[in-house]
Amino acid sequence: MNNLNAKKQRFLFIDQFRGLIVILMLVDHTSYYFNAIWKQIDPLDPLFDSWGQFVLRYLPYLCAPGFLMIFGTMTWWSFQRRKEKGEALRSTRWYLVKRGLFLVLLQVTWVNSSWGGFREFQPWHLGIIACIGISMILLSLIIHWNWRFLLLTGIVLLLAHPLLYQISYDQENVWQRVIMQTFIDAGSFNKYPVLPWFGLAILGAVMGRFWLEAWQSDHKKIINSLLIALLAIMLAVALRLGRGYGNIFPFSSFGSLSFFTDQKYPPSLFMNLWFFAFVLIGVSGFIALGKYLPWFMEIFSIPGRVPLFFYGVHIALMGILVKRTGWFYREGAVTESLIGFAIMMLVMYPLCIWFYRVKMKSNNFIIRMI
Repeated sequence: MNNLNAKKQRFLFIDQFRGLIVILMLVDHTSYYFNAIWKQIDPLDPLFDSWGQFVLRYLPYLCAPGFLMIFGTMTWWSFQRRKEKGEALRSTRWYLVKRGLFLVLLQVTWVNSSWGGFREFQPWHLGIIACIGISMILLSLIIHWNWRFLLLTGIVLLLAHPLLYQISYDQENVWQRVIMQTFIDAGSFNKYPVLPWFGLAILGAVMGRFWLEAWQSDHKKIINSLLIALLAIMLAVALRLGRGYGNIFPFSSFGSLSFFTDQKYPPSLFMNLWFFAFVLIGVSGFIALGKYLPWFMEIFSIPGRVPLFFYGVHIALMGILVKRTGWFYREGAVTESLIGFAIMMLVMYPLCIWFYRVKMKSNNFIIRMI
């Protein structure tokens, strides 16, 4: 157990992997603000003109699957601990619903407006934080199920989404657009539809049972996770090579940029399987490296202890700096994006350390939720 956690047990590899996720997210967002390529491409249909631009954009593709799966893992853990303390299911469910509603509220108040530096209030669309919040509310309804039923539900959602995605609707009709883009499709109202990401959150809850409880040794955690990841990669590649169900973008040849760049908004089945596997590989890597390089892993632990704070603050700071002033907005490329990333890391690290200390001492509802 980490010696910094007076109030609750922490799993270092979970903190560290969450830290990797938010760090990769910062890479993506500094590119969004400083990279001129975003003047040329559509985020819903990205085409990359070089391996450098491809890597800069593609690595952060791990973020949303990682966020949803680790959220599912820790939701399962929270439920189990409350159950062991004798807390009623109704009470635990209400706790998760409150957290989910808080995330949705945070999205439509703070996050949406922070992208533009708070120049105007932008409550009328959803995003990844709201997706996590809605998924938490839905997960509260089934988190008590046996892990086999959870696994089956997650798989069914992922398999059904490509079929549901074919539903046609009128984007000019507000209610049709809101309902479809909240749950199935991606567009101006929401790039993160709930159903496919909720499927990954459920699979994260299943993995939580094994990572945090059933697989007692690190060796079991690593080997079993890698075997599951290998199976998922094989299924993903088979789907991609089939060029049909589970794919959205065509590709030119195996191993090309286009082979790996299937759709993220909403995610194709290929992308979900592919990054499900790489979340497992990433978690396994942190479990292994934590034993040999604990001092280096602390780099990831610091933002990983307060991922929501890191997410909300770094966007706000760049939004205020860049969007309000227009300073260097989308004027650079890969190098400039990485320089911006390095500067923001230097800013965010001491802020994360400070907020973690505040959070550990505070009983304030909002601070505890962040």
